[in-house]
Amino acid sequence: MKYAGKIFIAIIFAVFASCSLRENPVNPSGSSRNYYLGFTPFPYDVTTDAQEYVYNKIKTDADIICHRFDDGIPWNEALFDQDFNANITADWQYRKTKTPATHKVIVAITPINKSHDGLAPYKSDTNNQPLPSPWDFYTFNNPSVKTAYLNYCKRIVNFFNPDYLIIGIDVNLLINSDETMNLWNTYLELQQYVYGQLKNFYPNLPIMVSLSGIDLLNGYTTANNQLQMVGFSAIMNMTDYFALSLYPYLSIYLTDPLPSNMFSTLFSMSTKPICISETGYPAAAFTINGGSMAFNGTPQKQNNYFQNLFTAADNNNVRFIINFVLRDYDKLWQALGSPDDTTKIRRNTGFFDANGNARTVYETWKNKLNLVYSSQ
Repeated sequence: MKYAGKIFIAIIFAVFASCSLRENPVNPSGSSRNYYLGFTPFPYDVTTDAQEYVYNKIKTDADIICHRFDDGIPWNEALFDQDFNANITADWQYRKTKTPATHKVIVAITPINKSHDGLAPYKSDTNNQPLPSPWDFYTFNNPSVKTAYLNYCKRIVNFFNPDYLIIGIDVNLLINSDETMNLWNTYLELQQYVYGQLKNFYPNLPIMVSLSGIDLLNGYTTANNQLQMVGFSAIMNMTDYFALSLYPYLSIYLTDPLPSNMFSTLFSMSTKPICISETGYPAAAFTINGGSMAFNGTPQKQNNYFQNLFTAADNNNVRFIINFVLRDYDKLWQALGSPDDTTKIRRNTGFFDANGNARTVYETWKNKLNLVYSSQ
């Protein structure tokens, strides 16, 4: 394929960015499930075989797929409604062709850069390009940004026809980058405008942003919880669902036991439908920061996390759960030259290890997947 290399790079680098239980439980018996289960098509190696493997597994081991794009926006082209570069359109077409027809589809995009301190980079023939002038000086609430991002959202919706749309990823991390809330407030203007316009165009499409779950929980990270709650209160008026990006080991608890009330506390924050837009838990040990921070992951700890997540989901209004990594990407990590710590964080969170061997959690996942889906 002419664009296979570019598609591959797009997929690879897209990842590197960065309850109270109801009195009347949704599904107390566990005889069915009320939520979809799926993955992103993130590959474990820089080969076509790796891509095919992941899509084949998604076909048999999931009923929903999440296409996540966080590697830039074609700002100029979107603003003036021009054709996008073939790097973009070929990637879109490849994903669409490989998406199982029987599966629900999530598209996740974001106007925010991976550092969560400004506008997403520019994307054209390559991804993650520096913002050209005048975009490098624009704030989120700039009229050109509003128009361009709305146009981009409409074009990607019209192409993929998704069942769910995420238009901002881990948006509350903007608050951690600027506790004056100036950055956050400019983003809220963008979100309010784009969300409102999209609901006019697609009234039946669930549209949401994702929030970093551990940063909403007081004391789990160094985030200012008071400011997080102020931001949370505002953004929940501009999203249909309460979507969470949840990596609990990236908290003060690392891979030690989590507080027993983590899910109940988190899920009780909103009465809106809950989505786990991405999650994961390491099944192997690794270190970062020169070895000073150790994550002692094991297959059993990984399995325990998902068992607890499913129990919480069964008893709450959860719509879907996305495990980000299907198979450990050690080979990809090595092929890319063993990059920085950021790329290690999810490396060992697959349901299959680097050699393709299924972990304990895979059986837990399949048992849940094999239950009859019952819509809420």
